[in-house]
Amino acid sequence: MPLADTSTFTRRLDDLGVAVSAGPPAECAAMVEAAAGEPAVGVPLGRSGPDGLTDSPATLPDRVETDPTTADLRRAHTGVTAASLGVAEYGSVALEADAAGSEPVSLFVDRHVVVLREADLVPDMPDAFDWLGPRARDESVDVVFATGPSATADMGGLVHGAHGPKEVHVVLLRDDDADEPNDTEDAEGVR
Repeated sequence: MPLADTSTFTRRLDDLGVAVSAGPPAECAAMVEAAAGEPAVGVPLGRSGPDGLTDSPATLPDRVETDPTTADLRRAHTGVTAASLGVAEYGSVALEADAAGSEPVSLFVDRHVVVLREADLVPDMPDAFDWLGPRARDESVDVVFATGPSATADMGGLVHGAHGPKEVHVVLLRDDDADEPNDTEDAEGVR
């Protein structure tokens, strides 16, 4: 993907108030550690994008409970999931419904930390549908596009977190910068 699309994605996330940490997959656990509040639940990073994260050194910190009970989920401040792809034009991430429980882990927490490979960014929705269409048809994959923190003005003023997380943090895994320092922001979005 051209750098311009990555820049578009991160600018759009910034417009939405979404913090971003970026670095190589080997730094994933450290970036998630910095972004996640206590307590944290998550799903294993075994699937993301067309090629998955299975062969990647991307891991979660030990403190992230990856087999949460309903009680763990209710107590959790942070949920950590992988995204199938990101849509640069909108700053959206595609979250698949799966047996690992990605939906509740991403929705029923105050902060959602999304792990996304830079290679899984697409420029716009037509490209996203080109990639997702066959999977949705052939594999019956259900996908939700999430764009920034949950917000509603149904009852007057704008309220964050009414139908999902109040905060979102994207951990963007770059395959090409393993020797470069990461430009990680902390959980409050300060570099």
